[in-house]
Amino acid sequence: MAAPQDVHVRICNQEIVKFDLEVKALIQDIRDCSGPLSALTELNTKVKEKFQQLRHRIQELEQSAKEQDKESEKQVLLQEVENHKKQMLSNQTSWRKANLTCKIAIDNLEKAELLQGGDLLRQRKTTKESLAQTSSSITESLMGISRMMSQQVQQSEEAMQTLDFTETVESMVQRSNGPVPPASAAVCSWPVLFRLRPSVPSSGLF
Repeated sequence: MAAPQDVHVRICNQEIVKFDLEVKALIQDIRDCSGPLSALTELNTKVKEKFQQLRHRIQELEQSAKEQDKESEKQVLLQEVENHKKQMLSNQTSWRKANLTCKIAIDNLEKAELLQGGDLLRQRKTTKESLAQTSSSITESLMGISRMMSQQVQQSEEAMQTLDFTETVESMVQRSNGPVPPASAAVCSWPVLFRLRPSVPSSGLF
């Protein structure tokens, strides 16, 4: 039957191996983490807890080694303790490197998002400028159409005024001399009118 001290040593070794594997798995999760920063913080919290548990078990194993009656068994256990400590230090180095890799990845991702956000802002600005130019062009076109319509209305009013003036003159002529003959008839009748016009007595100037 194994002594209680041997059982305790075996349990400590099993727990140390278990915590070491869990720490390594969490460190790999940190390497693969691409953010956000809160996820990295949560992983680091778990790693710290596992390191504390691992350190506690290594200390228990060291204490058990010091309590061994046989010097040979004592040295064997102390060598195991030394190996576990070295492995824990190696895990801590890997942990720091994994954090550095993760933080660089998160920073690059944030920079990419900022650049993408800047492109969207520039695109929105360009769209607004394009809409402003389109609106300005439409306004200028409407103003041009308005000016053209105003000119046409003015020309129409001038034409109507000229027509009214012509009709007024013709009406006055008709009232004073009778109906105004057509243009062709008037041209043809000019010689007759000239022949029928009574001679005007000379005033003695010629």
